[in-house]
Amino acid sequence: MNEPSHLTAVRESYDTIAADYVERVPSPDRLDPLSRAMLTAFTDLVRAAGSLPVADLGCGPGRLTAHLAARGVTAFGVDLSPRMIELARAAHPDVRFVEGSMHAMDLADARLGGILAWYSTHHTPPASLPDLFAEFHRVLEPGGHLLWGDYIGAELLNPARAYGHPVSYMSYLLPLDRVADLLGRAGLTVTARLVQEPGEGVNRPHACLLARRPEHP
Repeated sequence: MNEPSHLTAVRESYDTIAADYVERVPSPDRLDPLSRAMLTAFTDLVRAAGSLPVADLGCGPGRLTAHLAARGVTAFGVDLSPRMIELARAAHPDVRFVEGSMHAMDLADARLGGILAWYSTHHTPPASLPDLFAEFHRVLEPGGHLLWGDYIGAELLNPARAYGHPVSYMSYLLPLDRVADLLGRAGLTVTARLVQEPGEGVNRPHACLLARRPEHP
């Protein structure tokens, strides 16, 4: 079956920018205090819920995956980009990283205690988000938690270059209420939301959603 064009664009673009991406993207300890707090809350929730692993989807160079592992969570990373996975494995040899797509995970139903989707779904066309969030629901155990974080708005970005290199991906920024509604339609219950307005070098609002797969249908 042919791969959707947006996935091919993401893979090829992130293979191209991987080395410079690692140099420019902040490590977890340099994130803003509110984002760090949401990550801490997420790890506390998944640790309290049980022992199933957490998948960091769109893990890039693996820094957040390693951060979860350092906080006592059994975590592994998944990314489309072979180059990103190569860099993640080199930097964090004690953490598992898998090349693959968050849209069709090689996992049985209800095998994850948590999902981290941190600035990794905005390359997905809005029409494909229902299927993506249904996949999140499928692999989460009942009672499992999702932390979603990304820029929000009502904008289609089609950059020609990023991190000093040509890219072919697009970014779809959606209102937070729409993302929350799509998660709800996929069967996930939003339990908390955080919106941060532009400032301190960030020119777009960004947000986090905590969601949970209900224990009973």
